[in-house]
Amino acid sequence: MSEQNPKVGSRLRTRLVLGTAAAALVVGGFAGEAVLGSRSPAYADAVRVQSAAPQLPNFADLVDKVKPAVVSVRVKSEVADASDDDSGNGGSNGFSMPNPGQFPPGSPMERFFKQFQDQQNGMGGNKRPQMHKAVGLGSGFFISEDGYVVTNNHVVDGSSDFTVTDSKGKEYTARLIGTDPKTDLALLKVDDNSQKFTYVEFAPGDVRVGEWVVAVGNPFGLGGTVTAGIVSALGRDIGAGTYDDFIQIDASVNKGNSGGPTFNMNGQVIGINTAIYSPSGGSVGIAFDIPAATAQRVIGDLKDHGEVVRGWLGVQIQPITRDIADSLNLADAKGALVAEPQEGSPATLAGIKSGDAIVNVDGKTVEDARNLSQIIAGYAPGTTVKLGIVRSGKAQTIEVKLGKLPSEDKMASADQPAKPASVADLGLALTASPDDKGVVVSEVDPDGAAAEQGIQPGDVILAVGGSEVSRPGDVEREVVDAKKAGMKAVLVRIKSGDHTRFVALPFGKA
Repeated sequence: MSEQNPKVGSRLRTRLVLGTAAAALVVGGFAGEAVLGSRSPAYADAVRVQSAAPQLPNFADLVDKVKPAVVSVRVKSEVADASDDDSGNGGSNGFSMPNPGQFPPGSPMERFFKQFQDQQNGMGGNKRPQMHKAVGLGSGFFISEDGYVVTNNHVVDGSSDFTVTDSKGKEYTARLIGTDPKTDLALLKVDDNSQKFTYVEFAPGDVRVGEWVVAVGNPFGLGGTVTAGIVSALGRDIGAGTYDDFIQIDASVNKGNSGGPTFNMNGQVIGINTAIYSPSGGSVGIAFDIPAATAQRVIGDLKDHGEVVRGWLGVQIQPITRDIADSLNLADAKGALVAEPQEGSPATLAGIKSGDAIVNVDGKTVEDARNLSQIIAGYAPGTTVKLGIVRSGKAQTIEVKLGKLPSEDKMASADQPAKPASVADLGLALTASPDDKGVVVSEVDPDGAAAEQGIQPGDVILAVGGSEVSRPGDVEREVVDAKKAGMKAVLVRIKSGDHTRFVALPFGKA
């Protein structure tokens, strides 16, 4: 027998090993499937959403319809040249002119810069600021065929010359009907009886997170620009004011889009572009719209009265925290706590008191202090509303006839102090007030409960646990009584300067 080629034998052994391994894998696979199949548990079906529109929407038909109603808004105003200042020592290029006084008296440098400064300041230091025309750009949209245009207050603020340009490039002179800085809305009017303008309407009903939206406007002065996205969130508070309740969208919105509309898929305005979040100055996909419901109410007032007429309750209010809710025996940390009813206000006349927790208005739940402001502002002055309150742990209803929101709220004033007594459980030291109105905080333990709540020396404690106090001993007594009653915290009414507020101070943090 001839000797087998070692290479051939090696290849044969390799094929056999690999083949065996493959067979083992196949057998193992079958065996595994058989075992899993016999022992597999029955799982509930995963959530599945049948898409109503398997393809992305086409916005072209929508844009064709609404675009003629969207306009660019150009405003002109007179402003002082930024390079002018009282010293005459600088310009907007960042170069600072030396002061002649920094050089030796009589030196050539002193004479040179003094002569230059005199020329700049009109030889007498009486240089008048140089005024020039500044042009601002924004967006807007027609809401009626006779030429009413909605835009932002910050687009028109400080200006008296307004030009509206339509989608075809035709310009119209507009006049200002009214503004509402609190919601950043403004109403213009184009007076042109020769034609009827294409206009759009506000969307009725609620907006839903996730629905498609289209923003149309004048970013960077480019005019007629369309972007699309979805509603990202509702009820955003961005710190712009009392009535913050913005819709957040992710459509690209940039400078110049302000005042422009955001449409739903029915071509109705769901919001007005008013702000963006932008670390860089450009769009990062976070924009904020004034809701249609707010705009419709405000614009209606501007059109009818030239100003916004809001209901007025007349109270200083603050949110109800979990600690405050515990101190009031409230089940939920909802509602608004009355820190101070204003003198002569509808609330005072109706019997609302400091420490009352307003939990509903005409049966509608009050979520927080901001929500109460929005609810009351939605009523017309003269309307009688039923306030559901909790006072001293008991629920009751008080009827209040709302007044008209004044231009400026009335504020109280405060006094100052003098001779300490300690309230260890609260982490502060107290002294009597010279006029017996409250108790003055003389010292605050930086590690105590009072410091955690922002109480500072000089603050005046007006009431503890719903009872007014005039001596340090009054505070001590109320704290002891609250602890005996099993309370986790004691509610304290504090006056800081002209502002009054409530804080809940938990025990045992001194």
